[in-house]
Amino acid sequence: MKAALLRELNADLEIRDDVGLVDLGPGQVHVKLVSSGVCHSDLSAQNGTIPSGTPVVLGHEGAGVIQEVGPGVDGVKAGDHVIVSFTPACRKCRACLRGQSNLCEMMGQMATSANFVIGGNRVAGFCGCGTFSQEMIVPEAAVVKVDDDIPLDIVSLIGCGVMTGVGAAINTADIRPGTSVVVFGAGGVGIAAIQGARIAGAAEIVAVDKVESKLEMAKRFGATHAVKPEDLPGVQQEVTRGEGFDYALECIGNPNTIRATFDAARRGGTAVIVGVGRLTEVVQFSAFELFFHEKNLKGSMYGSANVRVDFDRLLRLWRQGKLDLEGMISRRIKVDDVNGAFRAMQAGEVIRSVIEF
Repeated sequence: MKAALLRELNADLEIRDDVGLVDLGPGQVHVKLVSSGVCHSDLSAQNGTIPSGTPVVLGHEGAGVIQEVGPGVDGVKAGDHVIVSFTPACRKCRACLRGQSNLCEMMGQMATSANFVIGGNRVAGFCGCGTFSQEMIVPEAAVVKVDDDIPLDIVSLIGCGVMTGVGAAINTADIRPGTSVVVFGAGGVGIAAIQGARIAGAAEIVAVDKVESKLEMAKRFGATHAVKPEDLPGVQQEVTRGEGFDYALECIGNPNTIRATFDAARRGGTAVIVGVGRLTEVVQFSAFELFFHEKNLKGSMYGSANVRVDFDRLLRLWRQGKLDLEGMISRRIKVDDVNGAFRAMQAGEVIRSVIEF
């Protein structure tokens, strides 16, 4: 089968047509991919921001159809339509049992599994997935069944970017109706966060980005204001009378924008860090400001989601026209074109490409 392989950091992906799978084991499922989102986190794996190891089949945001199931699998069956979840939500570990399944302890085990075979050698998939492939094997805990009538190209976006952004707004930040929100970064995750803030009933939603086309798109998805960084102080004065925003969300993963996000939140407000930065990068805060401003500074892993509940919630919002998924697809491509999709994402030309198999 075909798959997109990252051989080394900062190199183009190698499109292979000789990729196989290991034998299906207990508790595992064999999925035929129908579509995969091209997420910025895949680009972050390519450039080393997210450690993934090489060689690795990239892709972690996908949807498809179950082909077969291994011994002990009873939650899904052949023919079921599923979303892939890179965080397994095993429902058995300590994190899952205390209601934090987005921090599932099985994630590390899944991420190090190597279920692809290339040239006789086992190769891992990114985050234990590898959705830039026509088929894959993952644990049963890493798939969530969805209704058969939902188009799988739409479903694939739920698997990471949309859940991460919307979840950061409605779960992690817990945005309340009538409040003010600023979102730094209007890429795929930022647009999803803007939609989440709109769904939550925010009165003002300010999008901040350097790219004009992204700012225009942010308005289409619910931002009431869209500005470049240098123009934020004026809008902050207009919207909050200089006090600062009730909620500030960072969807980039850069130390400078993380610091700016914290600064943009009002005293007693909430700053949520959604973007993934490098392990070596540091953000500084003074001991006094953390005490004096009493701001809530929170990380958001996968939108603080319980995927077995939240995937369905998002799809119900989509059915009612309250969550725009179709509009987030900038480009439909084949896996052979994934390097072009990466370059378009880097240039700010697209927020989400979808690979169709």
